[in-house]
Amino acid sequence: MIDLRSDTFTLPTPGMLEAMMKAPVGDDVFGEDPSVNLLEQRMASLFNTEAALYCPTGTMSNQIGIKAHTQPGDEVICEQSAHVYIYEGGGIAFNSGAQVRTLEGDHGRIRAEQVATAINPDDVHKARTSLVCLENTSNRGGGSCYDLEEIRRIREVCDQHRLLLHLDGARLFNALVAKQQAASDYGHLFNSISVCLNKGMGCPIGSVLMGSKDFIRRARRIRKVLGGGMRQAGYMAAAGLYALDNHIGRLAEDHNHAQLIGAALMQTDYVESLLPVSTNIVIAKIKAPWKPAQITELLKAKQILALPVSPTQIRMVLHLGITPEMAAITVDTIRNLKLDDL
Repeated sequence: MIDLRSDTFTLPTPGMLEAMMKAPVGDDVFGEDPSVNLLEQRMASLFNTEAALYCPTGTMSNQIGIKAHTQPGDEVICEQSAHVYIYEGGGIAFNSGAQVRTLEGDHGRIRAEQVATAINPDDVHKARTSLVCLENTSNRGGGSCYDLEEIRRIREVCDQHRLLLHLDGARLFNALVAKQQAASDYGHLFNSISVCLNKGMGCPIGSVLMGSKDFIRRARRIRKVLGGGMRQAGYMAAAGLYALDNHIGRLAEDHNHAQLIGAALMQTDYVESLLPVSTNIVIAKIKAPWKPAQITELLKAKQILALPVSPTQIRMVLHLGITPEMAAITVDTIRNLKLDDL
């Protein structure tokens, strides 16, 4: 099977597995796992933050960040399709007791002007706006990326209104490669940054939350309360260290494969439109009367797995498990898919 449902379906490479097996480990809850400590130090240095915290999942690192920044009854601003809002099980309400103000963005991206108009006045009848969350790249936005200048403008609005700014950077490395940005530019723009290592970076699990020393001290306590304190986590952290050394530059290959597949989809009779392909995610709108589930079933019969993500859309995500040969097979299959039996 050529599995394009998500970049979470990556498997560790032989080199990554070897690094994991050789990892020096200790008890991370005691702060004594050398591999975890090294990963946290390297990520904090890379993104120009004071400290970092290794977490099992991106959802947990996002939820820890939001809880550390808010009080019950606060309001969090994010885009209406943001992962923290629609894909984290209602975690903002459950974990932080906060409510959400959603904004309609441009392929998952919001603008500084929108943030400014969404901030509640200082009124006892209103929830206290305390936090803004951005997602880069945007999952439901088709892998769209923010320009740094727009992030700077949003940061200025946050500073003017004493708001904090969190980044869900689940696929931030994809954005850095696609936009040719420096990771170090992000540290001073956000109060916290969450970066996944288990998507395009290819690790089995793991996400790193970054911010100030004081923030990470609070975050570590919240991680423990949420059950995220791990023991010999260095075996997993070693995968992250390997990925930092070997899997960042190769993300450009995934982006190129996505462009090829996107172009093939637009040449078919069953695709009405395509979200702009900026990184490794391809989201296509299926033309009526066909349904996304019908198209994905036909692809599955040809040994290609795609995901229906809405009543009208399918998604394909490229990753290190997809070779150039697999991408070529996918392109050919898309172009020659027979719809006669539907």
